Amino acid sequence: MILIITHKEDFTADFVIEKLNKRNIKYFRLNCEDIHTDIYNFENENDFHFNINGISNFTSVWFRRTKLPEIISNNEAEKLYLLSDYETLFDNIYNLIDTEKWLSNPQYIFKAENKLLQLKIAKSIGFIIPQTLITNSHKELKSFIDKFQNNIIIKPIRQGRIRQKEGFETIFTNKLSLDNIKTINEFDLTPCIFQEYVDKEYEIRVTVIGEKVFSAKINSQISNETKIDWRKEKMPFEKYELPKDISEKCILITKKLQLSFGAIDLIKKLNGEYVFLEINPNGQWAWLETELDLKISDEIINYLTLK
Repeated sequence: MILIITHKEDFTADFVIEKLNKRNIKYFRLNCEDIHTDIYNFENENDFHFNINGISNFTSVWFRRTKLPEIISNNEAEKLYLLSDYETLFDNIYNLIDTEKWLSNPQYIFKAENKLLQLKIAKSIGFIIPQTLITNSHKELKSFIDKFQNNIIIKPIRQGRIRQKEGFETIFTNKLSLDNIKTINEFDLTPCIFQEYVDKEYEIRVTVIGEKVFSAKINSQISNETKIDWRKEKMPFEKYELPKDISEKCILITKKLQLSFGAIDLIKKLNGEYVFLEINPNGQWAWLETELDLKISDEIINYLTLK
């Protein structure tokens, strides 16, 4: 049986579960925010194997998303204490599920979210990467900006979303404006990534599942809105065939990060070179399957069910 670790608003999980239902494949969907209403236990006589609602024979795990339960309490300290305990409970669940078949194991996902680690590994296996700087030194940043003649982008060091009252706001990759550059000393340099701006022919999204690679390109340079960050405007993707050596590097970096899944962003330069930007160890992909009929969900199911 497949264990799917997610939450109620994960529509990508819904996408795969619909296929599991059609194929009569057994699964248990653990919506993390409901963990306090499920019946779970770990028992030493059963070697502390995780059991939920009487089920413990999980042959594989698809780790998608998590969300903590809603704690109703007027005592903020008590609420934070209980939420911390639930986080620890989930850590125990991840470590004590009796299977080695994960897509992907959260301990490796959390480590792989380190963008500097990604870049270091990408460079070590032969990917071209942008010149990159993280610093809180105005002097170092000015030197970096001068080196690339003011042609610099800035992006988040971690995730690019801020929770607002009305929902989440995305922080996109942006170019440093000349006004920003002229007044750089007036800014506090908080942790973020500065990189040389790379001129593009187009951009590529690569989805890796085990040894399988699915790739699609987006002509991001035809719109001013999407030249820096293609997520700023909905544009169509096209099926794309990666060169064999680039495809192999995409599989290799996923393995080096001990992942079974990776969503990789690449740039195709005007001179034909491919540049690695980053890998999202648990990125979205359902829109690519819907638009281009890429068999990503089938490959996820194959990975989770084949021995």
